[in-house]
Amino acid sequence: MRILVLFLTQLVLWTLLAQLNHYLAPLHVSLFAGGLYIAFAALRHSLRSALAVAILGGMLCDAGSPPVWFGSHSVLIMHTLLFCLATAVVIRGRDRLLAGDTVTCALVALLANLAFYLAFSVPALLRVPEPSAALGRLAVDLFCSEAFILLAGPWFFALQNRALALARTEAPTLN
Repeated sequence: MRILVLFLTQLVLWTLLAQLNHYLAPLHVSLFAGGLYIAFAALRHSLRSALAVAILGGMLCDAGSPPVWFGSHSVLIMHTLLFCLATAVVIRGRDRLLAGDTVTCALVALLANLAFYLAFSVPALLRVPEPSAALGRLAVDLFCSEAFILLAGPWFFALQNRALALARTEAPTLN
């Protein structure tokens, strides 16, 4: 039940981001908040639950990826693989963090989002004939995405917490 509840909150985030990106398109700005999909579950839930949430969130993000040729930035499961890898890294180091703290969740989301953004952007830059021309746009998108995480992260973590409370799921177990 916990996994379904967290997935439904991810669906809310995905819809919100799709709408924001639609409205920002005339400004040539795009938001990506992949770090928000994994931070809460990776810091507060068991490995099994966190990976299940990462897989579902990654598949949700992959569903919105544009179809591209094989071997490029999206091979239909790129978000899913990166979300699972980041979840495993966070779970591995969460005993050194204040897992219940909103600030810690936001910092983990920011760092994970930066890693995702670089993982998607660097290979794309290598295929562009003039990479320096795209750097400015990528920097603006990264800045706006990180600012979105700082602003929306606490709201999203509270939404996840409240949704779990409303669903009356048992307290998370960390292992």
